[in-house]
Amino acid sequence: MVYFDVASAAPLHAVARQALEASLDEGWADPSRLYREGRRARLLLDAAREAAAEAVGCRPDELVFTSSGTRAVHDGIAGALAGRRRAGRHLVVSAVEHSSVLHSAAAHEDLGGTVTQVGVGREGRVPVEAFREALREDTALACLQSANHEVGTEQPVTEVADACREAGVPLFVDAAQSLAWGPVPGDWSLLAGSAHKWGGPAGVGLLVVRKGTRFAPQGPADERESGRAAGFENIPGIVAAAAALRAVRAEAAGEAARLRELTDRIRTRVPELLPDVEVVGDPAHRLPHLVTFSCLYVDGESLLHGLDHAGFSVSSGSSCTSGTLTPSHVLRAMGVVSEGNVRVSLPLGAAAADVDRFLDVLPGVVTGVREKLGAPTAGAEGSADSVTVDALGLTCPRPVIELGRAITRVRVGGTVTVLADDEVAAVDIPAWCFTQGHEYVGAEQREAGGALYTVRRGI
Repeated sequence: MVYFDVASAAPLHAVARQALEASLDEGWADPSRLYREGRRARLLLDAAREAAAEAVGCRPDELVFTSSGTRAVHDGIAGALAGRRRAGRHLVVSAVEHSSVLHSAAAHEDLGGTVTQVGVGREGRVPVEAFREALREDTALACLQSANHEVGTEQPVTEVADACREAGVPLFVDAAQSLAWGPVPGDWSLLAGSAHKWGGPAGVGLLVVRKGTRFAPQGPADERESGRAAGFENIPGIVAAAAALRAVRAEAAGEAARLRELTDRIRTRVPELLPDVEVVGDPAHRLPHLVTFSCLYVDGESLLHGLDHAGFSVSSGSSCTSGTLTPSHVLRAMGVVSEGNVRVSLPLGAAAADVDRFLDVLPGVVTGVREKLGAPTAGAEGSADSVTVDALGLTCPRPVIELGRAITRVRVGGTVTVLADDEVAAVDIPAWCFTQGHEYVGAEQREAGGALYTVRRGI
């Protein structure tokens, strides 16, 4: 098996394993106690904090360890909003933030706050000017990830941080996906990370609150971690997390260029090997190890099962791999095809031979799924002026498959109307039109349920 899903969780780094085993014997005591065992545990905790702070690019007393990256996000956003309550209750986030950030935003709204989501382009990158315009006099906090977890697009953190600084608004950065590759640039105010993303153990996160940032920890008071993270410190896990971060940083400097060449190979070769494939994410401003593409007319769950059977572990933002059958909010915000979505995220040391074998295997797996679903093939121009397709009750990717079949029956300039009640159709039909060169006319909601989607044939 070849594991190509480090964006979800990286395998425990060898250095982290060694540090974990060693600190299990030395770091079990309460670091707040003055006896010998406590002092020894405190030394380990302080050394780990200094190492992590150096990697992040902050002062050690600005960094605390949490029980997870998600906990760091929730505590960081809640504390920053509470600390800035007098300034206002308006929160700005990008539309492609990690779900933990969006869940925090939803909780803020439930408590009476207001939230503005800044949209992104088809490459998943936030326009700096749009973010600047979202800032208001009552904005308490802004949130922008350093790099997207699903498509790898790097965000303009430096420019957005400058805009926030001019507006007097602190910027919170979710840096979970990028910390392995280097410090986050810019004059940000708060930052969160998660150890299992860089080869540390799960259950360890970090939260940075830079000096001068108003912050009021929420929840019951706790004397641990400067009052910003409740609970007894997991010292062995913290030590292993800091050791892993330092180790992967040392490797990343040399690996970044090599892995970028491999993901560039995937970005180039997949559309050559398969028709009706869209590579998504920014081609230049992106993480070096991550590439995402979507295959039309493919059931995402079957695709991932097929790749798993062929020996490759990858992930997907496809609606067809979700129990709710709703597409990834990231792909939805970008307006790209969500069906048959594949995310490949290469580990440090990934072999070029494994990437080549993946490219050898992929066409057969995709073709097999398309044949099973009866995917359309390119056809001649039809003669009909209009065709209506009843796709009620059909789920992703079948409404688009039916649309693809019907478009060959109309002349250029003719229309196809698809009646569908699958929520994903609202995303995938416009995206299909964009990739296939047809005009998406619009959608009309029906009182009886579902919607009528109209498409005009362009080629």
